[in-house]
Order: sequence, then C-alpha cells, then structure tokens
Amino acid sequence: QVSLVESGGGLVQAGGSLRLSCAASGRTASSVAMGWFRQAPGKEREFVAAITWSGNTNYADSVKGRFTISRDNAKNTVYLQMNSLKAEDTAEYHCAAAPYLRTVVAGTPNYWGQGTQVTVSS
Repeated sequence: QVSLVESGGGLVQAGGSLRLSCAASGRTASSVAMGWFRQAPGKEREFVAAITWSGNTNYADSVKGRFTISRDNAKNTVYLQMNSLKAEDTAEYHCAAAPYLRTVVAGTPNYWGQGTQVTVSS
C-alpha cells in the first residue's frame, strides 16, 4: 500500500510558476513510478507527466518544455515544476503511483492522491 499527499497548489498569474510536491509513504513507496494527472471542471482527467524511480520521464505534449517532473528518492517525494503557466493549466492536480511507468502513463495507476488545486489567472 502506498499513500500519496500533494501540496504546493495555489493561485498564480499567467506566465508564472508553481512547484507541486507529492510525498509517498508505504512499504514500496521508494520503488514505484510516480506521476501527475489533472482534471479541469467539465473535462476528463488527463495525464501530465510521470517518472520512474531511476529518473526516466514521460510528458504530455501540452506541457513539454514548460513542466519538469523530478523526484527525491531519499524523501520518497516527486515534484512538478510548472513554468510559463497558462489559463488552460487550471485544474485539480493529482499525484499517482504504480509499480510501472507504463501503468501510470496509461492512466491506470494503483494509487491516487487527494489532489491540489492550481488556478492560473489570465
């Protein structure tokens, strides 16, 4: 079992930056692939980025070049650095984890966090 707790959301102006954090706890927390999804009101949940324990990453096309996912294995924490934010990035962002990266990217992770709201004002 893995528990995920997100933090770092908030309100930011377009063009600004935010960094989200997701702390994982549990027996296998250090070995899982982790990632981020987002869901805006009235829209389907979408994949944002994911990372393996060894640092391999995968990004959605909509955030490439603007968002960076990273992790600190000693802290069992994954980060999402979001730069050049746009109004369309406004959503609730959820952390997710699974044994394999492909499972996270496919949108079927085993574990989910509660979410943190990101609002970008234009």
